[in-house]
Amino acid sequence: MKKSLFLLVVSISFFLSKNGNAQINENQTGAWYMYFFNATFKESSWGVQGDIQYRNWDIAGDLEQLLLRGGITYKPKNANIKLTLGYGNVTTGSFGSDNSTTTESRIYQEALFPVKFGSRVYTNHRFRYEQRFVENQDFRTRYRYNLFFNIPLNKAAMDDKTLYLAVYNELFINGQRNIGNGNTVEVFDRNRLYGALGYMIKKGLKIQLGLMRQTTNSWSKNQIQVSFHQKL
Repeated sequence: MKKSLFLLVVSISFFLSKNGNAQINENQTGAWYMYFFNATFKESSWGVQGDIQYRNWDIAGDLEQLLLRGGITYKPKNANIKLTLGYGNVTTGSFGSDNSTTTESRIYQEALFPVKFGSRVYTNHRFRYEQRFVENQDFRTRYRYNLFFNIPLNKAAMDDKTLYLAVYNELFINGQRNIGNGNTVEVFDRNRLYGALGYMIKKGLKIQLGLMRQTTNSWSKNQIQVSFHQKL
């Protein structure tokens, strides 16, 4: 009887491990492939921006997230700041062999303003407020702050054919702790620390290859990032 019970427990554990309950492998490097764009309407203060991101738990094939995002931008004439109102659609996959996904609709407001230090250090400060409608969860909000650094290496300014160092750190804070069905989350959501080499092919077109360390309350994981940035 004891042997039969032991075999039953082992069998159930094996079954569960093969059906999506495997823990995230923090030692497995993932990969994010991203395209960012922005454009202004001639001499107007108005414009658009957006991004497409295909994120994987591994190098390719194990979907972490597919993110489609776009927004309307406004840049006041006498202020060095850009404001955005946008929408994002996010499909989130489970780690491992489980192919189930969760969908999210996201509205966001953003303020972005650059500050230059000396002749070579370019920074951007981005504040973002999100309203999140996640499948099977209560309505929730999130606050994000990102500090970007771009430092040209082979030239004094970010001109054509410039090799540069890109660094950022982004902090995520949850607005609500209760997400429905008796589940709660911490106030701290996650942090992303990133470093990369970038190359400005020409004005308005650049590429970056880097590594991002994402840390949550449950896990920490490295992600290779390949990104294209285009000003249309």
